Amino acid sequence: MMEDMKRGAEIVIRTWVHVEARDNVLIVTTKEHMDEANMLLHCAKEITNSVAVMMLEETGRHVGVYFDENENVFDSYTAIIAATDYSLVTTKAARRAIKKRKKFMSLPLSTNDGRSMLAYDFMTMDTKKSKMMANVIMKYLKQSKYVRIQTEAGTDLKVYKERRKPGFFNGVVKDGKGYSSASIEVYVPIEETKTQGIMMLDGSLGYIGKATEKTKIVFENGKIVDIEATPTGKRLKEYMEGYCDPRIYIAGELGIGLNSKSHCDGNCYIEDESSYGTFHIGLGRNIALGGKQNANGHFDLVCHEPNIYTDNRQIIDKGNIIVPEPVVY
Repeated sequence: MMEDMKRGAEIVIRTWVHVEARDNVLIVTTKEHMDEANMLLHCAKEITNSVAVMMLEETGRHVGVYFDENENVFDSYTAIIAATDYSLVTTKAARRAIKKRKKFMSLPLSTNDGRSMLAYDFMTMDTKKSKMMANVIMKYLKQSKYVRIQTEAGTDLKVYKERRKPGFFNGVVKDGKGYSSASIEVYVPIEETKTQGIMMLDGSLGYIGKATEKTKIVFENGKIVDIEATPTGKRLKEYMEGYCDPRIYIAGELGIGLNSKSHCDGNCYIEDESSYGTFHIGLGRNIALGGKQNANGHFDLVCHEPNIYTDNRQIIDKGNIIVPEPVVY
């Protein structure tokens, strides 16, 4: 696995962040991920002598709170790699770093199978191919006021995104205008009070693994109001209650996976939400994505094979990107 980890670290440092000799690099990590941090450190030091590691004491889902309370923590660095279990890209410190035109790489390393995320094959996805797919989808998202998502499993959701700009992640910070995530996807920060309908959860539950059975989740006025009491639903409800923040129930993001080398098996949070042929609803914090919602955290619920419509144009058919035909009235 060490060789695969090295391959992944090289991709992060050289292709995604594109570390240069003039960069002052900070790797943010925890003791659980020191192997990955040391691999990233070694790869970065082959390019620049200015590399530091920040070790966090908080390793749980509330790790982002520190970076909300200390917005200027990244001011001394030109490139930040957030190699922790949980995503930091939606925090205030990340938003500040991005506004200051620093390179910011969100690298959530959470896995459920004991493997390092750096060793996963999805890290090798062709970034140019994912950018091309993203541009097709974003063209129609930019023109729409709302998006409707339906699946054969029973999902029927309507999310609104008027005056909200879509974006995409493909790992490459340059393509993301200074920041990116290991999650290869198109995203849009949806309006926080308007999501309506039913999600039949049949993919994964963010950090806590695979949905073992289809579970009905009801959204009203932008937030979850009911979770079906299946084993999956009970596990999800208990997890969400652990945030101790009612804002975690608010839908703040629509994401569409673009990584054809990913599999939504519940083993890796980032791989699940990146998988081509899936969509996800991001719950909680969305401020760094362009939204207005703060919260104690952010995580995603993933579903398979959506039909997705921007206003009245279909752009995804059972998970596959299509080119919409002109609408005839």
